[in-house]
This record gives sequence, C-alpha cells and structure tokens, in this order.
Amino acid sequence: MHLARISKGSLVETAIGSLRQAIENGHWAIGERLPVEAQLSESLGVSRNTVREAVRVLVHAGMLETRQGDGTYVRATKDAGETLRRISRAQLRDKLEVRIMLETEAAKLAAERRDARDLERMTLALDERAKAGDDVESRIRHDHAFHTALVAASHNPALSELYDYFAHAVTQTIELTELDSELPEPSQEDHELLLAAIRRQDSAKAETLSRALLQPSLQALGKTHP
Repeated sequence: MHLARISKGSLVETAIGSLRQAIENGHWAIGERLPVEAQLSESLGVSRNTVREAVRVLVHAGMLETRQGDGTYVRATKDAGETLRRISRAQLRDKLEVRIMLETEAAKLAAERRDARDLERMTLALDERAKAGDDVESRIRHDHAFHTALVAASHNPALSELYDYFAHAVTQTIELTELDSELPEPSQEDHELLLAAIRRQDSAKAETLSRALLQPSLQALGKTHP
C-alpha cells in the first residue's frame, strides 16, 4: 500500500487529506474495505489515534462507512464538504457559468410549475430588493432570496438541493457583480421582466431572460480575464 507519509503540519488534517486523495484516486473502490487501523497508521506514519480521528471525519463526510465488528468501507469517492470548498475557490467566471445553467433551467421550470405561493415569495423578494436602494448589503440579501424562491418554484427537489449546495458560491457572484464597478449589474427591471414571464407561464421567455440576466457580466469577465 502506497500512501503519502505525513511529515509536518496538522497530523489529523493531513491524514484526512491523504486518505481522501487515495479514495478519490480510486485506491480503494466503493464498497471495498480499508486496511485495518494499524496498517493505515504504519503507511501514513502517524498514530492509530490520528488515523481513528481522520476516519471518523470521513465517515461524517459520507466517504466512509464503519460497520460494527466488520471494518471501515468506502461509501463514496467524493467529500461533499471538500467539493463545496473547491467550488468556493473556483474563478468567478466558472461560478457564473454554473449559476447561469442552474438558474436558466430553474426559470423555465418555474414558469411551467409555479403556484400562487411561489409568485408571492418572488414578488416580495423583488419588492424588498427595490426598496433596498443604495443599501448594497440589503439588496444582495433580497436578490439572493428572489433567486432562491425562483429555484424553489421549479418544484424539482433535486435542482433545489443542488442550488442550495451551491448557494455560497451563488452569493459570492451576486456580491461581486454588485460591488465590482467593471461588471454589469443586473437591474431591477431585468428581474421584474423575468418574474413577469414566470407569472404568465412563458417558459421560453423566462429561460431567455434568465440567461440574459448574467450574460453581460460573463462577457465582461471574458474580456478582462481571457
């Protein structure tokens, strides 16, 4: 077994990273049992307590599963928390592209499936966004509330879960388009037109308007960050 030995830094964190990398690289397949604690300890060059704590963290993250009296097995090859951290470190242009994909599909579905309660939530969020005026922090908060309500109006639980998972990166893109003077800021009118299309159940128009909302920012980033 060839695992990267640990020489410095936080032993537990480094052990977690080493085990996570081994799992992601397919060192052990899903459903395969990990070596016993003593073997992992020897391979990593750390104590069994350190290995035990690292395994506990990865069990909590959903990558590993401990079966009483049988050992520890690989449950998934991705650590959801680490994936989210990698997303947060991605470039703004990459986040915007993903956000556009998610919100465009959500807008189309919302136009087809929205109910009275959905329209009420989206309308309230946009009204509050308009009232925020020059209060950037408040405008960002209500902007995010609008888009979250829009995705919920798609009535697609999987899409909503994915959007919630991506929520932190979405908030970052909203903040940057609001605060960066070089990036075009989607106007209140742009948002109102999108809501109007959803209200009249024009899915094709909603899809087009949702994509157009952030396309100028994406194009501006393409010019400044080739």
